[in-house]
Amino acid sequence: MNKSLSHFTAFVLAACVVMHAGEAQPDTISGFDRALDEIVVTATRAPRLLKDVPVQTVLITSKDIARTDATNIEGLLTQEMPGIEFSYAMNQQVHMNFGGFGGQGVLFLVNGERLAGETMDDVDFNRMNMNNVERIEIVRGASSALYGSNAGGGVINIITREATRPWAINLNARVGRHREQRYGLTLSNRHKAISNNLSATYYDIDNYDVTSGPDPATRVFTTVYGNRTYDIKDEITLRVADGLKLSARAGYFFRQLTRTEDTPERYRDYSGGLRGEWLFGRGNKLNLSYAFDQYDKSDLYRLSGRDVRSYSNVQNSTRALYSYTTPRGDILTAGADYVHDYLMNTRLNGRKHTQDNADAFVQYDHTFDDRWEAVGAVRYDYFSDGDISRVTPKLSVRYRPVERLNLRLSYGMGFRTPTLKEKYYDFDMAGIWIVKGNPALKAESSHNINISADYTRLNYNFTVTAYYNRVTDKITTGLPYYLPGDDSQLYLDYVNLKGYSITGADVTLQGRWNCGVSAKIAYSFTHERTASNKNGERPSNQYMPSRPHSLTARADWTRDFSRKYTLTAGLNGRFLSAVDNSEYKDYYDLSAGMTTVRYPAYTIWRLSCSQLFYKKVRLTLALDNIFNYKPDYYYLNAPLTDGISFQVGVSIDLN
Repeated sequence: MNKSLSHFTAFVLAACVVMHAGEAQPDTISGFDRALDEIVVTATRAPRLLKDVPVQTVLITSKDIARTDATNIEGLLTQEMPGIEFSYAMNQQVHMNFGGFGGQGVLFLVNGERLAGETMDDVDFNRMNMNNVERIEIVRGASSALYGSNAGGGVINIITREATRPWAINLNARVGRHREQRYGLTLSNRHKAISNNLSATYYDIDNYDVTSGPDPATRVFTTVYGNRTYDIKDEITLRVADGLKLSARAGYFFRQLTRTEDTPERYRDYSGGLRGEWLFGRGNKLNLSYAFDQYDKSDLYRLSGRDVRSYSNVQNSTRALYSYTTPRGDILTAGADYVHDYLMNTRLNGRKHTQDNADAFVQYDHTFDDRWEAVGAVRYDYFSDGDISRVTPKLSVRYRPVERLNLRLSYGMGFRTPTLKEKYYDFDMAGIWIVKGNPALKAESSHNINISADYTRLNYNFTVTAYYNRVTDKITTGLPYYLPGDDSQLYLDYVNLKGYSITGADVTLQGRWNCGVSAKIAYSFTHERTASNKNGERPSNQYMPSRPHSLTARADWTRDFSRKYTLTAGLNGRFLSAVDNSEYKDYYDLSAGMTTVRYPAYTIWRLSCSQLFYKKVRLTLALDNIFNYKPDYYYLNAPLTDGISFQVGVSIDLN
């Protein structure tokens, strides 16, 4: 790690030396001042300046996305957020760990809408490519008072671009190792009262083999599965009159994963929605929306040509959201949702199940003076399956003792209802054991305390955050067992754990200078208290636990050599500490007992260079894993890399 950081420091110093060869401009308005004036909506469900929002929010802009050259949400978050880690199940479906919360504990939204479907216990992250994304807003900590179930660990909201010009076209392409290919198109136009925004993406990468360690027991992966993906989305907006806007959207997603050549797996999503936004009176705003999302899984049997669907999750949701801004600047927000959830799975008891969810919430944001602000919210949720109801409050306070220093303190309750899969699912897991649903599962609840401070001065920004989460009735898989009289088949039930807690802290230091250099170092500490079931037994982790220490570092240098040519060079690094995990010595013979396995620390660096010609054509060259790191064996959260790789990309703007 020290050697890697020395490389990073040398890069920053070299860039500064080069740029200071010319005369620098006086430091007037820093990049951070402009960034803090960005509008965010996720934290309070009302537009607020980033610097004034009472709930700590991380903003990733379109410029940040372009700088990282990330193709999907997984690649972007691992470069920008040290506390996020992605691991893999035995079938290589992706699982996310966000400060101790898995995919079911962090709510993903696209333009404020939930996503249907899951792979293992997470949404399909392949659906969230970075084509046509304007910004991503990340709210850490319990947000169930505004967003309901699954928001106990936070909310990640992906917001797409709106059409602002008469017409604009972007064509982009990228190629890399293992025959990686990505082609994208965005087409937007705005004419008088009508605007349209279309995006289409094609992505393809082959399967490739990796070299495992010498011990067969550690060979989790021998082949990394590739996939082929199509994604198309379109949204049309009509401005009926001053203050009245209507929009309609539709989308289609397709992914094929070739685990076996004879039977590839297919994933499809059909989405659509209608939305109306009405500004009326003085300070009144009303949003009405309907959203449809259907996520399907199927297997293609090539010999017979049959495409057999085995899974379908359909969500129909309606929403009403009202806000009123008082003359003195206070904001009242109230809303209600109704969601009908349908799940079909050939492995479900009964094959099909439905659930209805209705909720209502209210929030008041009060500014006392230039220094003090508080926002409080309360929400009621009802779920028909199991007759579950929850009341969840949240209170956040922002205090500005001096200019450019913000102190934030928040408390919130979070909750998560058991999914229909967790209640009724029966699944043969590779012949090792049968995973069984549990209709008696209780809803998971949590208490979250978050405290943060951020200070911005000229070219620098410093942020520190500490948090504590206490989770009751955490839902997970329990200890394997044999049925009475049968010692040949192991079973694994979904259970509620007695107790679980997460303590953590994040520190971020950023610098931006007029010479064209910017740098960022972010560190995250996470401590999980191992949970136990009602009998005090500690089950084996279904997924890898959080690594205690993680760090990301980034340095960029940009220079305009002329009006026709701009050069940007960047270095990104990620360090993850070692972690211990309790595992069975032999998953087929539990009598062998358990052992503690240490998974090693690792560091990966990425070097990129971007050239912009005539402010229209961008050529990107990147070296990923520049120090050629290869895991000794490919365990569940090892990076799926077989060494250094090279990518070339091009983006062309036509307008």
